[in-house]
Amino acid sequence: MKLSGAEILLRALELEGVEKIFGYPGGAVLDIYDRLPFSPIKHYLTRHEQGAAHAADGYARVTGKVGVCFATSGPGATNLVTGLATAQIDSVPVVAFTGNVPTYMIGNDAFQEVDTVGITRPITKHNFLVKDVKELADTVKKAFYIARTGRPGVVLVDLPKDVTRELADFFEEEYKSPVQIRSYKPVLKGHPGQIKRAAKAIASAERPVLYIGGGTVSSGAADLVVKLAEVANIPMVATLMGLTAVPGDHPFFLGMLGMHGTYAANMAVQECDLLIAVGARFDDRVTGKLSEFAPNAKVIHIDIDSAEIGKNRAVDIPIVGDAKLVLEELLPEVEKQVAKNREFYGVREKWIVKVRSWAERYPLWYEPSDRVIKPQFVIEKIWEVTKGEAIITTDVGQHQMWTAQFYKFRFPRQLVTSGGLGTMGFGLPAAVGAKVGRPDKTVFCISGDGSFQMNMQEVVTAVHYNIPIKVAIINNSFLGMVRQWQGIFYDRNYSQVHLDVQPDFVRLVEAMGAVGLRAERPQEVEEVLKEAMAINDRPVVIDFIVDREEDVFPMVPPGGALHEMILPDYGKKKAKKAV
Repeated sequence: MKLSGAEILLRALELEGVEKIFGYPGGAVLDIYDRLPFSPIKHYLTRHEQGAAHAADGYARVTGKVGVCFATSGPGATNLVTGLATAQIDSVPVVAFTGNVPTYMIGNDAFQEVDTVGITRPITKHNFLVKDVKELADTVKKAFYIARTGRPGVVLVDLPKDVTRELADFFEEEYKSPVQIRSYKPVLKGHPGQIKRAAKAIASAERPVLYIGGGTVSSGAADLVVKLAEVANIPMVATLMGLTAVPGDHPFFLGMLGMHGTYAANMAVQECDLLIAVGARFDDRVTGKLSEFAPNAKVIHIDIDSAEIGKNRAVDIPIVGDAKLVLEELLPEVEKQVAKNREFYGVREKWIVKVRSWAERYPLWYEPSDRVIKPQFVIEKIWEVTKGEAIITTDVGQHQMWTAQFYKFRFPRQLVTSGGLGTMGFGLPAAVGAKVGRPDKTVFCISGDGSFQMNMQEVVTAVHYNIPIKVAIINNSFLGMVRQWQGIFYDRNYSQVHLDVQPDFVRLVEAMGAVGLRAERPQEVEEVLKEAMAINDRPVVIDFIVDREEDVFPMVPPGGALHEMILPDYGKKKAKKAV
């Protein structure tokens, strides 16, 4: 049976297991949208294409499935760019389909024509321009395979309008056959010799640290990395993307490391003699001054992307492979090595005691107040009322770092945040996608007043589809993180960071059909959160009016080493000097 390109596309998506799509129609994709009502796939009409990309991203992060978004040609495609770049740098599997002008008009500067393939080449894992409807099914199949295998990432498929309209044969059994791409063969299993070397190094080290990145979460290796820590008594630190790999209250977990990491996590890395990096990429927000990062440590680096190994930090024992598969081989080897060393646990216990003493002496801390709402207090209360079980999405800035510090995550894929790109406006549409993917979970978006305004139109999307997300706006009437940097490093020259003129968020979201709440005093915080939790038929947005000039600490100054942290003022009871 011959099908149109649009019908082939939708049938291929069904065979890939796609159940949800986020998108926005336009002239170049009308043939696809004409057939969409006859497909079992549910389409969510966002109010902006960037919202569609972020929603697909959020859906993918919480489910582990490939997120899918649609956009038309020209501005529709370019509006996806920020969302695709956000997903790509955080290794999220997303496939984007964009319309384009007919093949015979490409290059003529036709209406709503842009070089989508050229524009997105640097921000995708791969992209395709389909010029023949006979190639469409195979291209879709390859796109999903590339997006979900190896290091996950973004694949874009650009579809000229005539390709979606023309007819071609579609053979389902042929589509279901295994994908063969000669130039793309991800390495999944680690080298046995390197794994044995790593096990010996782990067993002989006196002060090891497990440095856990987002690759641990995406590979499904969270339980294994925790077991490795428990078997070998190894303190754990995590990147922002790796936070949910470890229960926040695990006795070996020291918290996030890096620019706004905990004192204990940063000092453990600086003083360790072996750093075991799992699915992490040594980015600048983690390492600080690279030449002084873990200066006395040998490095084991486990990563599925060989390009990341040795890119920023020299590695002593590189292991290319999927984190889960590598750890499955590494664990029994470590157990064998530990069993041979009678003094192992005595030596390791001294290290555990030392890092715990740092955590006790220099904890995450803020000055409580019964007069003004402290933003950290809001995060703690969200954790309490959700019992630590909510999926949390964030935007970018101070509220993002407070969330990383004060919400104790319990299970993998619980935090959805823009790590590598730092994209404001991400949290709200990502929450929409996350709730679509995990309707059984409470989804809480923690945003700033600046970030919320960047994609606040997606409240209407949540209202349209009765998606009962909760949104907490940490409202300090500033671009908070920029203001903090200007305050600390630019002599309080607050330039273009004031947000004194902004909407009444409660009335605004009520006009959109959502529920609006506000808290202005600490005593109101728990009350409004409980009220929000009781509403499950539409979105709720809470405007928390917080201390305007509260800063995020600890903080490693830009260009500084991890041990050069600016610590919070612990007050008279906790007045101590960092060493």
